[in-house]
Amino acid sequence: MVIAVLNSGDTAWMLMSTALVVLMTVPGLALFYGGLVKKETVLNTLFLSFSAYAMVSIIWFIYGYPLVFGPDVHGFIGAPGNFFFHNVVESNTLVGSIPASVYAAFEMTFAAITVALISGAIIGRMKFSAWMLFVPLWATFVYLPVAHWVWGGGWLAQLGALDFAGGTVVHINSGVAALALCLVLKGRKERSMLPHQLGYAIIGAGLLWFGWFGFNAGSALSAGGLAGSAFIATNTAAAAGMLSWMLIEYLRFGKATMLGAASGIVAGLVAITPAAGFVNIPAAMVIGFVTSIVSYTAISYLKPRLGYDDALDVFGVHGISGIWGALAVGIFASPFINAAGTGLAYGHPAQLEIQAIAVAATFAYSFVVTLIIAKAIDFTIGLRVSEEQEAQGLDQALHDEAAYHI
Repeated sequence: MVIAVLNSGDTAWMLMSTALVVLMTVPGLALFYGGLVKKETVLNTLFLSFSAYAMVSIIWFIYGYPLVFGPDVHGFIGAPGNFFFHNVVESNTLVGSIPASVYAAFEMTFAAITVALISGAIIGRMKFSAWMLFVPLWATFVYLPVAHWVWGGGWLAQLGALDFAGGTVVHINSGVAALALCLVLKGRKERSMLPHQLGYAIIGAGLLWFGWFGFNAGSALSAGGLAGSAFIATNTAAAAGMLSWMLIEYLRFGKATMLGAASGIVAGLVAITPAAGFVNIPAAMVIGFVTSIVSYTAISYLKPRLGYDDALDVFGVHGISGIWGALAVGIFASPFINAAGTGLAYGHPAQLEIQAIAVAATFAYSFVVTLIIAKAIDFTIGLRVSEEQEAQGLDQALHDEAAYHI
């Protein structure tokens, strides 16, 4: 019998990783999204990320944590219990070599950023009151079950699905939800939207790249070799994704753009997330390089063909790159990196089939339940702002404030 022992080094690393993931949401994601919208809606855009983070922070410690990590109930959800984190902090229990309180805080940040990611799809046209109702409903009925399926011992975990840091739980889940939500909201009256301050978005992308090391390397749950491997894979895929997107733009238009480079960085980070602790450096390069191709194709060709208005391409980047990354684990997972995963390239083709099941299940569940939630909100308090409010900009219309006074 192995007795769990607190490791102060692991605990310090996990506290730092938790703080890094907080940085990803506020201010990283908020700035990334905020810089890409028109100036009359920038505060509302920032507010969506901040409010999602705050609300999920409360929900997680009232009932979220036990519903994800509590004893499994028929593979679907954790058993209710320990509401308000009752006795967990006081008991000094451990998860591996770190306090359960640190582990719970780390996992809370994943739940928060997943919800915040969705906001990029609905910029400029969703009521703030509707968003404040959507966040707890979606976190409760979509995020918590899917997180339990994969990370809490649910049916996908029992099947053997691999997701090191959130390809299914975070990125497919949020990307597909964004698609469903913008289908219910329908398109903006004015779809052309030049970034009002691209510098904010680039700073946000840099903060995301920086914070993502906590996201992925932190998911090793210890300050050891696996964290180091995930750290390098994360950086490698982000760099490859950036260079790939730049190459696509150069071949198509004869010049690369900073916005395209930032999009490639985020796509690379998304795709490596489920694979970071399972793959070697060559695989990370392939994952990052290919993901910009598939995301760029989805944004440039699939989106116009299907006609959905995903304002900041949440589905195109997070959904599509998340799907590729989750499948890539089934191809490239190396037992020499992590004994918990062996993919097609190392003689285990069944892993790719398992990954495909996880992708399909997450896609279907998130899409259908998000549609139900969105329709219910639309039927009760309404989802969409008026045409006058949309034209005016949501900062003044919904919050009676402005980001700029010159």
